[in-house]
Amino acid sequence: MKRSHHKDDYDLQTLLELNGQTFYLLGGKYWVKFEAHEVEPTKHIPHGIKYSLTFHDKYNKRIIGYDNSHDCLPKIRKYSAKKEQWDHIHKLNKVYYYEFDCACELISDFWKTIERFLSKGRF
Repeated sequence: MKRSHHKDDYDLQTLLELNGQTFYLLGGKYWVKFEAHEVEPTKHIPHGIKYSLTFHDKYNKRIIGYDNSHDCLPKIRKYSAKKEQWDHIHKLNKVYYYEFDCACELISDFWKTIERFLSKGRF
């Protein structure tokens, strides 16, 4: 599928070219995997990019994940409607909403989250 000219075509192309790539960090202590491909825009994926950017330890445990593969369930509040949110971040076992703006920002936010974790040992 070819997208029409988009404000971040080069950034989007970079993200799409990272699809299937795995990078090892700190001598194999950690690794990163990129998955990204274009899909028809839908209510859940209005930007038309299905992605999963993950950061794992050497035991294959996911530490950080940016993705839009499923709904992000909000905390249940009395008398409030469930808001569907598909772009989200996994930090260990917690899930947080993520506001997808563009491919460039997604890549940058992902690496910044990894850098914070590696420099502090936490989020």
